[in-house]
Amino acid sequence: MIGRRHHLVIDAPDPQASAAFWSEVLGDPVTFDDGDFVVVSADQQTSGMAFQRAPDLTSATWPDPRVPQQMHLDVMVDDVATARVAVERLGARPLGGDVYADPAGHPFCLIPRPSWAPPVAGA
Repeated sequence: MIGRRHHLVIDAPDPQASAAFWSEVLGDPVTFDDGDFVVVSADQQTSGMAFQRAPDLTSATWPDPRVPQQMHLDVMVDDVATARVAVERLGARPLGGDVYADPAGHPFCLIPRPSWAPPVAGA
């Protein structure tokens, strides 16, 4: 092993809005915010997601390859139908099937919880 994952750092025009969205989706708090860099993680000693200010970000146009998706998250959920409603209420935009864009335009997928994983609701 050469290293260990720290944060997945994602460009966003409004890092606070992106962090608030993902905080609600994943149930982790915002643990750091300096105005231009915001972290969502279980606590200040845990790796998570970070959002850095990128005012000129061009949102992905998935499935149109003109602007590639750049990255995406698979979000494991207990019930996809319930999760669809919840993420749309938070501001996600449907892109087709169970693929959505977060408020900054980053694609993510809602994935049914695999049988090997413990229930998400109990986490």
